[in-house]
Amino acid sequence: MHGAALRAMVMAMPHMLIFGLGYSASRLAERLHRQGWSISATGSKGDLAFDDRKAVERAIGMATHILSSVPPDRASGLDPVLAGYGEAIRASAAGWIGYLSSTGVYGDTGGAWVDESSTTGTGRRSARSRADQHWQELDPRLRIFRLPGIYGPGRSPLDRVRDGTARRIAMPGQMFSRVHVDDIAGGIVAAFDGPAGIYNLADDMPAPQEAVIAAACRMLGVAAPPLQTLDEAGLSPQARAFYAENRRVANGRAKRMLGWRPLYPDYRSGLAAILREELSGTG
Repeated sequence: MHGAALRAMVMAMPHMLIFGLGYSASRLAERLHRQGWSISATGSKGDLAFDDRKAVERAIGMATHILSSVPPDRASGLDPVLAGYGEAIRASAAGWIGYLSSTGVYGDTGGAWVDESSTTGTGRRSARSRADQHWQELDPRLRIFRLPGIYGPGRSPLDRVRDGTARRIAMPGQMFSRVHVDDIAGGIVAAFDGPAGIYNLADDMPAPQEAVIAAACRMLGVAAPPLQTLDEAGLSPQARAFYAENRRVANGRAKRMLGWRPLYPDYRSGLAAILREELSGTG
């Protein structure tokens, strides 16, 4: 094959640049790689050093799709991707830009439902809320995916039960939304052909955390830990903060606009899938 033809073939291949090849983005990258995509990424498991400006800007120029899964810096509150490469991303020829945000931007609603039109910036995730807003302002191509608690193989209540760190906290009325890591990948893929905008990716069944732990124990055939108050549990400040906000996350917009449906619409089906994957050795 002549050089010009080879270059044309390479340029025609979908190429995703991922900032931050972490847990969720890695699962997406594996899926896309199996489908023939070319992947470049920063992060400890990526092929690019974030501070290698020439290499990263070259990858931005080659990318057909760009995704950032990098959270804002805890100390400064700045988004490192926007600070370092925001202008290059804005000037890129990529047809698709995405950002993994958090449903923590909605703050506490006392258990009420939130959707993409709900107020943001009132909760403890102030840096995340600012980053979410700044990404919205970057470019009209942008898709923002707001994610609740993420679980999947190697990172689920099953693992916490096994290692003895699972706790059941008695907080009547406290509800949490969650999403299986494969449903994040599915939502992103669905958004390749969907309109730009903001999408909550969550399952259909918000539930108390203690109920999820109890279900994981039943699946593993072990006794559930006793219900405790927050004070009795002796949680770290970071773990305790998890219980400071209470909300249910609606996913209807992603269903309507992207045709997305979660493979695991509730925690029971998601945990069962993880166990099957572990038993089959495909995780």
